[in-house]
Amino acid sequence: MAEIHEISEFLQKGRAKNVKALVQEALDEGKDPKVILNDGLLAGMMVIGEKFKNNEVFVPEVLVAARALNAGLAILEPKLVEVGNEPVGKVVIGTVKGDLHDIGKNLVAMMLKGVGFEVTDLGVDVEPAVFVDRAEEVGANVICMSALLTTTMPSMQAVLDELNSRGLREKYIVMVGGAPVNQSFADQIGADYYTPDAATCAETAKAAVEK
Repeated sequence: MAEIHEISEFLQKGRAKNVKALVQEALDEGKDPKVILNDGLLAGMMVIGEKFKNNEVFVPEVLVAARALNAGLAILEPKLVEVGNEPVGKVVIGTVKGDLHDIGKNLVAMMLKGVGFEVTDLGVDVEPAVFVDRAEEVGANVICMSALLTTTMPSMQAVLDELNSRGLREKYIVMVGGAPVNQSFADQIGADYYTPDAATCAETAKAAVEK
């Protein structure tokens, strides 16, 4: 019999094959897909997020856990659609124009999935208009932007200018992060939130959407 807590434990160890097999087994036994998601996959990812924040695990461990999460989600998502599982919210995320760094952005995307968001990852070097177009297209609540170079930080301002010029600023929670970004820069450009790490970003986004 597939035990839900085992899914969480294997996910934390990054054992994608075991996670996949257990998720399938749990579905075959008729377990509720939402329970498998929340008490299995997401519970495991939350533990990893917390440990990452406390420097108890590092980027490689997070990435293998994330791979295990994705393996489980691939099997679970069609079932979740069938039962009409509503995500916490929808996020579009990307690294801003001129910047090709993606490790931090990928971690944030994983952590957002880990707290129950539906995530649209736009990749790197994303034009300001694309953030807004895609957010409108998928019905997002949150726009997350990452920059790792001081020279690309102005692109974050450009996304906010784009939102303002289209009269859409009030519609979205705008979050920024990345090594050179700080709270005063976020305040200066008019972003809603700056967070220093991936786990905090996910928690803050969830709290903001639920509010």
